[in-house]
Amino acid sequence: MKTHSEIKILVIDDEPFIRESLVGFLEDCDYVVSSAESAEQALNLLRETPYDVAIVDLRLPGMNGDVFIQEINRLAPKIRFLIHTGSVDYRLSKKLLEIGVLPDHVFYKPQHDLMLFVNKIEDLFKD
Repeated sequence: MKTHSEIKILVIDDEPFIRESLVGFLEDCDYVVSSAESAEQALNLLRETPYDVAIVDLRLPGMNGDVFIQEINRLAPKIRFLIHTGSVDYRLSKKLLEIGVLPDHVFYKPQHDLMLFVNKIEDLFKD
C-alpha cells in the first residue's frame, strides 16, 4: 500500500475557497497535492506530471468534469477519480461507470468531513 507522501493528487475546482481548503487539508495529511481551476489547466499539469488521483468538480468553465475524466482516462488510464460536486441530483454516466468511477467515489458539496476523502483515497490504494 502506498503511503500518503507517495500519492500525488490533483484537485480541479473553479471555486477558489473549496479548491484551496481541500488542497490545504490533503497537504496536512501528507499527500503531494497540486490544483487547477479548470479542466484545461489540469490537462496541462497532467501532461507534465503523473498523478495517482484526480478530485474533479463537474461544473467547470470550458470542459466539464465528465468530459475531463473521460479524456484523462484515455491519456492516463491508471489515474483514479473522485468527483466533488454541488449537484445533489448527479448520477454517474454509463461511460464513467465503465471507467471504474463508482457511486461511492462521488462527494457532494458542501463536504463537512474532509476525512471522507482521505478514507476513500486510502481505500483506492489498498492493494
